[in-house]
Amino acid sequence: MIAITGASGQLGRLAIEELLKTTAPEKLVAVVRNPAKVEDLAARGIQVRQADYGDEAALRAALQGVEKVLLISSSEVGQRAPQHRNVINAAAGAQVQLIAYTSLLHADRSPLGLADEHVATEKMLADSGVPYVLLRNGWYVENYLASLPPALQHGVFIGSAGEGKIAAAPRADYAAAAARVITANNQAGKVYELAGDSGWTLADLSAEISRQSNRSVVYQNLSEADFTAALVGAGLPQGLAAMLADSDIGASKGGLYDDSRQLSRLLGRPTVPLAQSVRTALAQ
Repeated sequence: MIAITGASGQLGRLAIEELLKTTAPEKLVAVVRNPAKVEDLAARGIQVRQADYGDEAALRAALQGVEKVLLISSSEVGQRAPQHRNVINAAAGAQVQLIAYTSLLHADRSPLGLADEHVATEKMLADSGVPYVLLRNGWYVENYLASLPPALQHGVFIGSAGEGKIAAAPRADYAAAAARVITANNQAGKVYELAGDSGWTLADLSAEISRQSNRSVVYQNLSEADFTAALVGAGLPQGLAAMLADSDIGASKGGLYDDSRQLSRLLGRPTVPLAQSVRTALAQ
């Protein structure tokens, strides 16, 4: 059996949809905090087991009989390391044979502050004795397209990534890659640096939005402090705003770029191009 942690989240649900293309539903375990959110998955024959990242005992019970775990990183930045430790300890106790962990692109040398907890988790995995494979995910293109409405409203796309190239891909591409890895043989010890096939700057993104929307959108580069303040002013919590601004600074240093095309090789097709992602977002 294959367990997917954080199965009610966006990446988790997409990964399950991909897994269902090749795996019988009764062979899948959706590990979630709130089973009510995945009643639709249970109705399709997927085993739903309740466990919180903060409860190692519940996690160990949820992972009984599981051979492989897709450990989707917690959404609670700042709490990820202890939460991931609980999953890893539970997997070891349940004698899981493989953990696939969604880490961060080039986590071991990333300039992004987000990398710290991923590096800590990777070390826990190395020390755990459980075979593991690292899925070092680049940025989701949705992270930037979430800013599409205000960009169209004001004619300005703001950020602090400068001229840094960003090799982003849709969340669904990363989910498909995770499904392929977790169902493949001989994955223990592998490290995948996963990113979109083509890099683009936020100025490129703004130009693409302008082209497809027939409305002028220009990129305005801000300092980290000013970008953080702008995000807080738009209603984001201080911590999240600071994290996004720090990530943009990291992007300006090359932290979100990779040209190895490991993601498209796993998929057996090109990653979804920026123009198509923008088209999809504008249609929503």
